[in-house]
Amino acid sequence: MTPIKLSKYVQDPFRESSEWHHVAAIADQLHAHLSTKDALQKIEEVNQPGKSSARVQDTFLEFAQELGFESEKTGLFCSDDLALRPDYFLELDSTGIILEVERGKTTINNMDLLDFWKCHLCPAASYLFLLVPQALRQNESMSPRKEFATVDRRLSQFFKTDNYTSVRGLCLFGY
Repeated sequence: MTPIKLSKYVQDPFRESSEWHHVAAIADQLHAHLSTKDALQKIEEVNQPGKSSARVQDTFLEFAQELGFESEKTGLFCSDDLALRPDYFLELDSTGIILEVERGKTTINNMDLLDFWKCHLCPAASYLFLLVPQALRQNESMSPRKEFATVDRRLSQFFKTDNYTSVRGLCLFGY
């Protein structure tokens, strides 16, 4: 079984904040849960060609809810015109965390960038937890695409000082 990867990025002004330390601690709890033998086995079973991200979500939904995440929370965005909803949302004291799970369309359809943009537009969330496959095969004969490495390289650019957005921090999980 492949161990779960975790990359954390935070804007410099928030690096030592209690807010970021709280967010990072939640990420560590989720990472520890996803790294258990049982969770790894469940994820491996559903991270197969033709399976949806919803199947991956189902493997840890109960734990995410124990952490306080709510599924597809509505009313988080200023405009209903966009019809945006996160997979999961966790309200914190003065902000929140959007949690998104991707599988088949992670970089092919730029869903990683859409999830980042969604967090950027959400006044209720300043942090993004994004779960993506480490290696993605769309079909049995396809060579795996290195999704986690690609997403990590792309989204890390937003945490260089000149590229800051309203997303203060990112916790990128590779399953």
